[in-house]
Amino acid sequence: MIKYEIPKAWIKYDLASIQGHLVEAQSAILALRAIPYQRAWVEGLQSMELKREVAGTSRIEGAEFTDQELDEALKETPEQLVTRSQRQVHAAVQTYRWIATVPDDQRLDKDLVKEIQRRIVTGADDDHCEPGRLRTRDQNVSFGQPRHRGVNGGPECAASFDGFIMAIQREYREHDPIIQALAVHYHLAAMHPFLDGNGRTARALEALLLQRAGLRDTCFIAMSNYYYDEKIMYLSSLAECRARGHDITPLLALGLKGIAIQTRRLLGEIRNHVRKALFQNLMHDLFGRLRTPRKRVIADRQLRILGVLLREDAMDLGDLYEQVEIHYKDLSNPSKAFLRDISGLIGLKAIGAEQIGEQWEINIRLEWPTEITETDFMERIKILPKAKTLSFRR
Repeated sequence: MIKYEIPKAWIKYDLASIQGHLVEAQSAILALRAIPYQRAWVEGLQSMELKREVAGTSRIEGAEFTDQELDEALKETPEQLVTRSQRQVHAAVQTYRWIATVPDDQRLDKDLVKEIQRRIVTGADDDHCEPGRLRTRDQNVSFGQPRHRGVNGGPECAASFDGFIMAIQREYREHDPIIQALAVHYHLAAMHPFLDGNGRTARALEALLLQRAGLRDTCFIAMSNYYYDEKIMYLSSLAECRARGHDITPLLALGLKGIAIQTRRLLGEIRNHVRKALFQNLMHDLFGRLRTPRKRVIADRQLRILGVLLREDAMDLGDLYEQVEIHYKDLSNPSKAFLRDISGLIGLKAIGAEQIGEQWEINIRLEWPTEITETDFMERIKILPKAKTLSFRR
């Protein structure tokens, strides 16, 4: 059993060895904050990020649940939370939603940390852990592999917790906000000042400080999901930090890499929404310029096809036809008209087609708005009826 020792320095690391990772994380955050977005897009992305976060932080602790159980637990008022795992997820999502409302200028003190832990365990683990209360004398905990022991319960736990909070309010301020976030994560997890919920509280506290480092509101990233994906490295980095006398360099290297990865992934998703919005605006503008009744009818059907592909990115040809079949049912030869419309969109280079075995996959070409002009569009429309129809096999 590896015993806990109160740190001589509450924030110790080798800056030279993590400088590159820090710059990458900072650059990724700046890029994410600079990109334009519509509120509706990001709200949808944030719901997904929150789901990833609470699933990750619970699964790190060994919680098991299906995706359906996760969805039930994520509801504001779940109908029935049967398992402890579900209750933990529900408590976590409520905690993270609350964290998003905490003002940046609210002092990070003992009460705030205890409030996070209280919310994390209430309704899930409060049958054996008094929410928001530090461990008392003889209330000791062990965790991890190899086994580590948290700070001794009672006066030593209280003194260590006080020293931790004092460090956050003083020497932490001299360091980059991202490093502060990872440092509080490590020290709370290493100390284990509560009977339960320490890991979840540590990761939630990290999320709060990452908000203050520029990842607030529209830019929330699911770091716990990353830690779960890298669970072996995550747990080993925590153990290595402790073995090195609370030198947090190993966790910083892992965490900064994760911040860059998760931020860039979210940035890519937002950029994808931007590209889809540009595509949608252009397709309605160009197809809306067609004047003959016949071309307008065809254009309406093609817009339906494009709308489905914008939502799905790529689809099997047969599945795509099922999505838009209602718009062809009154035609004498619906499937032939559908394939002609698909061929026309391929001719315009708005979509692409790839044969995979005996199936055809149809995909949206989001680069199309950067390639097409109104003149080019009209010229292509003139020759499309004469174009050879592709021989799709379904």
